[in-house]
Amino acid sequence: MTQLLSLTGQLRLVGGALIFMGLVHVALPRILGWPADLRASSLLTRQVSYAHLFFIALTCALLGSLPLAFAPALLTGAPLPTFLLCGQTLFWGLRWIMEFAYFSPRIWRGHRLRTAGHVGLAVLWTWVTAVFAAAAAHGLR
Repeated sequence: MTQLLSLTGQLRLVGGALIFMGLVHVALPRILGWPADLRASSLLTRQVSYAHLFFIALTCALLGSLPLAFAPALLTGAPLPTFLLCGQTLFWGLRWIMEFAYFSPRIWRGHRLRTAGHVGLAVLWTWVTAVFAAAAAHGLR
């Protein structure tokens, strides 16, 4: 248990969570009702939407694979791993900001499942960003 609470353990857990998030994107169109919403869209809009979804899923999985597979190497304090940790902190920190600054509360207010999703994602992005920030700070010491 102590191992999971260590920075290395937290990095590995974050990596696993991000890979899981990438896999969730397979079901996301059905969860969000995209087939019905996009049916009236042009072929180009549908294809771009699904292509972007694929690359977001791949990005989540690849960004998750780094800390899952290389957590100890990321904490060495060397310039490249520290740069990668700073990049991850920026990337996921901006995603955290988007959760509050971009997505309208009208989307989730009054809907239990969507409210739970919003709260869950806010907690997830807070944790992910905090772990990467702590690891980056560790490397910058």
